[in-house]
Amino acid sequence: MNVYEKSDIAIVPKKAANKEGFSSAERLEGRAVLKWNVQHPAAVRTQSRVAASIRLLAVRRAAQSNKNLKFTALMHHIDVQLLQECYYKLKRNAAPGIDGQSWASYGEKLDERLILLHKEIHQGSYRARPARRVHIPKADGSQRPLSILCIEDKIVQQAVVEVLQAIYETDFMGFSYGFRPGRGQHDALDALQAALYRKQVNWILDADIRKFLEPSS
Repeated sequence: MNVYEKSDIAIVPKKAANKEGFSSAERLEGRAVLKWNVQHPAAVRTQSRVAASIRLLAVRRAAQSNKNLKFTALMHHIDVQLLQECYYKLKRNAAPGIDGQSWASYGEKLDERLILLHKEIHQGSYRARPARRVHIPKADGSQRPLSILCIEDKIVQQAVVEVLQAIYETDFMGFSYGFRPGRGQHDALDALQAALYRKQVNWILDADIRKFLEPSS
């Protein structure tokens, strides 16, 4: 694999440090077990995932109960436990980025790497690496460009998704299926089929935005 091939720069927006306080739901940090987790990673892996999920569940409940609530202190939710959880959510067989690091090879020193990654995130020194650009063939003979991220960037992006998802998932309509947890295109097709059989439908529109992912990724 040539790690020096042409790549696209991945841009990560800068974020000022959160200084304001928050409600009791936001303060559920559970950081006391982190030191013990590093020494006993296998024994606490399941507990870590549960702890991270519980903290974000509190955020979700706060967002659901008060639609006007402004969340101003969210960075502390991105801790070592959440980063670990996000690592295990990644695809094991995904192609590596420009660093050549696979899911398995990164996991050989997982705790050490996640602690360092967590430190870089909260110190503001974390920088996303360029994405490796590849092209995959399409049915019409053309090629679709695809950007492959380094595994650390995938972990960080997934962590941000987990936090924001806890807030905004409560605002989506029930008929929304795109890029939502536990939902997919097959669920949307099932819902469409049920609607066609149960309701009077006069129009079905099939729309496709040309090169939608290229400028947005």
